[in-house]
Amino acid sequence: MAALVTAGLAAVSSPAAAQSRIALSPDQVLVTPQGDILDYVPENGEVRVMRDARGRTVLVDNWGNIVATVMGSRAANEGRRRPPPDPYGAEPYGDEAFGGQPSRNTTFGNEAYGERPYIRQRGGANGVPDYRNFVPPGVERGDLPMTDQTAPQDENDLAALPPEQPTASQGTTLPRAAAITRKSSAEITALQVFLDREGFSPGVIDGKNGSNVTKAIEAWQQATGETLDPNNTDDILERLRLSGGLAITTYTITAADAAGPYVAEIPEDYAHKALLPHMSFTSTTEMLGERFHMDEAYLRELNPGVDFTIPGTIIKVINPGEPKTGKVTRVVADKARKQVFAYDEAGTLIAAYPATIGSSDTPSPSGTVQVDRIALNPGYTYNPKINFKQGENDKVLTLQPGPNGPVGTVWIALSKPTYGIHGTPEPSKIGKTQSHGCVRLTNWDATELAKMVSVGTTVEFLD
Repeated sequence: MAALVTAGLAAVSSPAAAQSRIALSPDQVLVTPQGDILDYVPENGEVRVMRDARGRTVLVDNWGNIVATVMGSRAANEGRRRPPPDPYGAEPYGDEAFGGQPSRNTTFGNEAYGERPYIRQRGGANGVPDYRNFVPPGVERGDLPMTDQTAPQDENDLAALPPEQPTASQGTTLPRAAAITRKSSAEITALQVFLDREGFSPGVIDGKNGSNVTKAIEAWQQATGETLDPNNTDDILERLRLSGGLAITTYTITAADAAGPYVAEIPEDYAHKALLPHMSFTSTTEMLGERFHMDEAYLRELNPGVDFTIPGTIIKVINPGEPKTGKVTRVVADKARKQVFAYDEAGTLIAAYPATIGSSDTPSPSGTVQVDRIALNPGYTYNPKINFKQGENDKVLTLQPGPNGPVGTVWIALSKPTYGIHGTPEPSKIGKTQSHGCVRLTNWDATELAKMVSVGTTVEFLD
C-alpha cells in the first residue's frame, strides 16, 4: 500500500526534512485524516514530508499512511468536526431499541466489556452500537429473544460454490461494472475499502477480486449515477482520502483484546454447541478480523510472524470508516444476484450487501414480507420439529449468544415464521454458499442494516 500512496504524493525537499523534528510555523497545525488536531509533532524518522495531489504538505508514516496534513490553524479549527456525543452510557440494545419487547440479554456499557471500545462511535438511527467497535459479550445468560416459533431456520454453510459473475434478475437491473485487470492485492484492498465505506459492501476485505466486488461496484453505480473505474488506482486513492484516509492503518492490541473471552473451538454438532457457556470467538485474530471487516487469513498475511496475543503489539489492519446511516423503508433480497438492497422512503438505493439466500432444497420465501422483530446478540433455539435436521439431534437445544452462533450477532425476524435476515460465524463464505432459506450477511453488514430498518419495514424477495 505504501507504493500506492507514493504514486499520488511527491517528496518535499526542505530544511524540515533534515531536522530531527518537523518544523511548523506558529500559525500551522497538524490535522489527522479524521479531522482532529494532532497534539504533538512527530519525529522526522517517524514520518516523511510529502505533498499530495492538491499541493498540501502531508506527513506519511513508514507504511504509507497519511498521519497528518499541515494546515493553517484558523482553517483547521473552523473545519474541525465536533466530537460525537458520548455513547458509553449503559443503554439497552435488545428488541426494545426497535419498538419490540426487551430481550434482557445485556446492556451496552463499559462494564460489559472491561474497558471502552477502541474507537468512539456515532450512534445509529436507532441508537444501536456498531458491531465493529466491540466484541459482543456472551457470558451472561438471559432470556433468549427467540422462541420455538421464531427460531431461525439457518445454520452453518452447506457447501462452497465457485465464484461467479452476478446475473441480472427479473427485478434488479444494474449498470455493469468494468472488468478488473491485473491489479495488485493492495489495489483491490483499496477498492474494497472504498466500497465498504460507501455502504456497498464487498463482504470480507481480503485483497482479492471476485463476484462480491463486482456486485458492490454495480450497486454503487446504480445509487450514485456515476461510473466507477476499478482500474483507475489514483481515482480510488483520492476517493479513499476524501472518505477517511488510506485503506490500511495501524492498531495496537489491547489487554482486553488478548483476554477475550474466547473458546477453544466451535464444534459442529449442535448438542455440543449447547454445552458451551457462550459462542464467542476462538482467537484474537478471528475477533480482530471481524472487527476490521477482514478475512482472518488476510490479517495474518499483512502481519507475518506477529503474535496477536501480546498486548501492545502494533499491527496493520483495514480502516473501514464510519458505518452507513439512514432510514430504510424497503429491503430487496435478490436471489439471483445473491445481494440485498436497502432503499429509503424516497426509493433511493442507499446500501447493498452480498448475501447467501436459501438453497434448492430449502428455498427462501418469495413475494413480500415485513420485518417483525430485531434482536442483537441473540441466543438460538434449535427445534428439529420446525427447523432443519442437524446431525442426530432430535431434541430442542438452546445455544448461548455470541458471534460464532448459527445466526451470528444479529437476527432480523420476518413476518414469515422461522425466516429472517441475520449474521454468520463464517463471513468469508457470504455470497458463495447455500443456506437453509434465510438471508445471511456478514455480522457487520447485518448490524449496519439492523440499525437502519425498523419493525414493519418491507422485505421483498426476487427470484
